[in-house]
Amino acid sequence: MTEQRVQRRLAAILAADVVGYSALMQRAEEATYAEFERLQRELVEPSLSRHDGRLIKTTGDGALAEFASPSAAVRSAVEIQEGIASGRSSLKLRIGVNLGEVIVAADGDLFGDGINIAVRLEGVADPGGILISEKVYCEIEGKLDVGFEDRGEQQLKNIAKPIRAYAVCAGAHSAPTEGLSAAPPLPDKPSIAVLPFENMSGDPEQEYFADGMVEEMITALSRFKWLFVIARNSSFTFKGKAVDIKEVGRRLGVRYVLEGSVRKAAGKIRITGQLIDAVTGTHIWADRFERDLSDIFALQDEVTAAVVSAIEPKLLQTEIAMAARRRPENLTAYDLFLRALPQFYLATREGNTEAIRLARRALELDPRFGPVAALAGNCHMQNVLQDYAIDPQFERKEAVRLSRLALSVDDSDPDTLARAAAILAFMEGDCESEIEMADRAVALNPNSFWAWHC
Repeated sequence: MTEQRVQRRLAAILAADVVGYSALMQRAEEATYAEFERLQRELVEPSLSRHDGRLIKTTGDGALAEFASPSAAVRSAVEIQEGIASGRSSLKLRIGVNLGEVIVAADGDLFGDGINIAVRLEGVADPGGILISEKVYCEIEGKLDVGFEDRGEQQLKNIAKPIRAYAVCAGAHSAPTEGLSAAPPLPDKPSIAVLPFENMSGDPEQEYFADGMVEEMITALSRFKWLFVIARNSSFTFKGKAVDIKEVGRRLGVRYVLEGSVRKAAGKIRITGQLIDAVTGTHIWADRFERDLSDIFALQDEVTAAVVSAIEPKLLQTEIAMAARRRPENLTAYDLFLRALPQFYLATREGNTEAIRLARRALELDPRFGPVAALAGNCHMQNVLQDYAIDPQFERKEAVRLSRLALSVDDSDPDTLARAAAILAFMEGDCESEIEMADRAVALNPNSFWAWHC
């Protein structure tokens, strides 16, 4: 007997499923069934046809389709979700899209991990949302009029290796589910919400202490101008509620969430805090602080300084790591600034050269980007101080020019003030006015490393 050869091919797979189908069927079986049939007939199948997709099979509450290209699959997915959002359907779909090798059965059915990953991605997608694998993202990035939100590595059920996933956003920055959920989009800079800390003492007085400390943390974090910090009135709407951090992030439009608890015992108070990536649900930082319960206001200040000084560098480190993963052709001025920072921190001739190159690219994209101008000025100053310069006079002039450019953009940014103070002091020798600038930087943000360092 001749052994039959297994047929394989590369395919883009779209998996769609109705959110909460079982519960909807229990409440209104016939109406739910009729509505899903209508969506398939009037929206899903016409969209597949327009984008040369092939319906592999339907289940009671979902569908699997195959496309020749990832672009076609994502276009169809966006069209379907926008069609549902703009209509009056009572149903919402989750959609997952993957690109992978599949096994083709004799009857045209498809099998394999290419299918399984699409189905698992659909299972963890937002209601009304689209989640794609990294393979799909790499193929379509920059080709479609959609944006993306990095959801990090997902450990999918029965899939051995974690899969990096991206949520698809319609247009430049808004999600296809915007009309349904009214969730604000993530801002174009790092964003954080500080939730009310849980009082685990059973002592009402500690409630006031915890709330006051959180308010102090919000104020302290908002002094870092590179951070977008949610106001107290918004974050305190979650006080006393059991929360899902991913849902908090979506509702407030933030990437990071800081939460914690307060416990009093035997004249001491213990504060725990944890910083979480609200998009992926991963923990970035966690710590515990224990202090004598004496001067309540001094204690609030001390713990606030300790927490903020710990999490701000972790946030910056996380942002730098994400910028390093982005494709070069899609880097923003902010991404280039983040990539320049670790090169500058190397404190080598080569690192300095690379930091200047990246900073100049950032300024080409955004000539009024103050922090990157200050960083570039810092690099030129180091070229002089570390004897890296071929033309010290040029380096000196560039350092001064860039620092003055940064100050003209924003002379109230503590880090920019601090860098400019150091540059002008070393390059021009006017130490008195520069000391005043450095003092003002510290006053504006007492938790800034750069303010104190410079």
